[in-house]
Amino acid sequence: MRLQGKAAIVTGGGSGFGEGIVRKFVAEGAKVLIADRDEAAAKRVADATGARWLRVDVSRADDVKEMADAAFAHFGALDILVNNAGIGHLPQPLEGLPEDDFDRIVAVNMKAIYLAAKEIVPRMKAASRGVILNMASTAGVSPRPRLTWYNASKGWVITATRSMAVELAPFGIRVVALNPVAGETPLLATFMGEDTPAMRAKFLATIPIGRFSTPEDLGNAACFLCSDEAAMITGVAMEVDGGRCI
Repeated sequence: MRLQGKAAIVTGGGSGFGEGIVRKFVAEGAKVLIADRDEAAAKRVADATGARWLRVDVSRADDVKEMADAAFAHFGALDILVNNAGIGHLPQPLEGLPEDDFDRIVAVNMKAIYLAAKEIVPRMKAASRGVILNMASTAGVSPRPRLTWYNASKGWVITATRSMAVELAPFGIRVVALNPVAGETPLLATFMGEDTPAMRAKFLATIPIGRFSTPEDLGNAACFLCSDEAAMITGVAMEVDGGRCI
């Protein structure tokens, strides 16, 4: 029960890595609010775990404010914010990505972290405690070709995490990130372009451990980084990648 008594928000908690984090946090004693734009997915995970849920588009300031207000109304405080929601784009030449798709990547992968910080950080400062976990990616460390704008968004997340950590440490707030490799989530087919045995084999050949990351892998890593066991860890972007970035 490493998160006993702690309250958390997990964005994108209705599927994939976010669902793995929600399930692990609840199992370790946390009270969790799932924030997801997919109502059915959020409700499914909430029903299975006992977490609360709220429909949230993390790229919209009004939705993010409602998310923060709801968490503090339900829990009275907030110990952990997990900025997990994210999107990708199909592999393609960097000059070919439509502008609307680029804008959506910026809004969900980058701006959402800014919007959440505007709402949550002042409240964590007032409490002199808190942990913010941002979901980055191995794409921000060892980028694959034809995914340039997704790669760039995750590089931004890593830099933002490090800068936030330095600025917020004096206020008792830790900021960390996770860099998963491609995993068994709804985004896998997007990264590969097509989900075929040949394409899976090509991706797996770059991962020394020989498998994709799972929601459970990310849940375990997130639980450690957000627990008091990691009290001296801030500013890290920890690879959960089976050795891909070595």
